[in-house]
Amino acid sequence: MKTQELFSILEQNQDKSLLFEYIPNAFVGANYHITEVKHITINSVDCGAQTDNWNETIIQLWESPSEIDKTNFMSVYKALGILNKVGKIKPYDLNAEIKFEYSNKTFHTAQLFVSDFTIENNKLIIKLSVEQTDCKAKEACGVPDQKKELVTNDEPCCSPSGNCC
Repeated sequence: MKTQELFSILEQNQDKSLLFEYIPNAFVGANYHITEVKHITINSVDCGAQTDNWNETIIQLWESPSEIDKTNFMSVYKALGILNKVGKIKPYDLNAEIKFEYSNKTFHTAQLFVSDFTIENNKLIIKLSVEQTDCKAKEACGVPDQKKELVTNDEPCCSPSGNCC
């Protein structure tokens, strides 16, 4: 999800509580704070010697140990206020990929992608997910594309020399 897409969702749901689901059925605690917003420029070289660059917006979430018993989640309105204040100090690249950085006692620190969002009752739930690493230079490195190799029309799947097993 791009930064602009997230901001649009937030702007349309300012009257709701803001929750983050970091793995299925596990939520960042109501005691979370937005502790940092990072405007990152990535300049990379992949294993095929190809260069690339892009921007990312990374919002860090932290659970305050002094508010462990808190049950009311931050409002979208308050979160949007924080993010807008940041944007006045350091402007956003609204086309940048948005990520959330988070960890707790049982979940390692990770940069999580926004995979979806839902609205349930008076809650805006941002669904986060981990994206697997991948080789960006498969062709140059001779790495077969698994999706193409799994299905071919050379042999029927169920034949003794087929591709299914």
